[in-house]
Amino acid sequence: MTQEERRLYLIRELQKEMPEYAGYAIPEGEQGQRDLLRALFNVRLPAPASAEFLQVQDAYLQARAEEKGITDIRDLKPVPGDARLYLWQGDITTLKCDAILNAANSQMTGCYQPLHNCEDNIVGTYSGVQLRWETYQKMEALRKIHGKDYEQPAAVPMITSAWNLPSEKIVHVVGPIVIGPLTQKHREQLAECYRASLDLAAENGCQNIAFCCLSTGVFMFPAEQAAEIAVDSVRNWLDAHPDSGMQKVIFNVFKDSDLRIYQRLLGSGDGRAFRKIVRG
Repeated sequence: MTQEERRLYLIRELQKEMPEYAGYAIPEGEQGQRDLLRALFNVRLPAPASAEFLQVQDAYLQARAEEKGITDIRDLKPVPGDARLYLWQGDITTLKCDAILNAANSQMTGCYQPLHNCEDNIVGTYSGVQLRWETYQKMEALRKIHGKDYEQPAAVPMITSAWNLPSEKIVHVVGPIVIGPLTQKHREQLAECYRASLDLAAENGCQNIAFCCLSTGVFMFPAEQAAEIAVDSVRNWLDAHPDSGMQKVIFNVFKDSDLRIYQRLLGSGDGRAFRKIVRG
């Protein structure tokens, strides 16, 4: 099957599965079809899928990753003065490494808003429907322990397969939500997000991990302070855990403004070293 044939197959199968969306006409253009498929992935509830559907989906998503361009951590250079730390600008779903961080919500099954440009939505889309089903099952197991209203607390990470992403694992963590003034509790929660995520990744054999700009989007943590906490927390953790097996940490940014902040903090001023990839 070509990519177009895969895309049309997936759209039609999802419309059959969710007849409330069957009335949406399939656009003729490639980008319109991509958007419709992504939107259908976004609204699909956690559930298993047929072997045929998964075979076509996996081939489609893996080809999309290749089309967008995969960046291998082995091809990146560390920041000056610390061989453990890296700075990279681009779409985290195209990064080939042991683990990436996903900025999750407390339900842990992804973003259901069609075409929302948050990290959770992008990661969920390009991992495939298996990811939502995996996180749902993990949350159901936790609800049997903690009660049916259980939600994942801030700074308590969960690790899953990355499915169709180039990375091996995804560490999902809920960052602090800043409503009103930034407090010491917010700062402590954000620092613990990085420490606990490093703990979990190392426990699962990861030798490297890529961190997004956690909590700085819709969770409204000020970007400058968040970056300072991220860099300090990672450096302190690496210093305190020399035998953890964790060898490399990538600070992944998407916006130019975040790139400038991390360049200042990490002493790396050459923006040409970082490759920017447009999401979609």
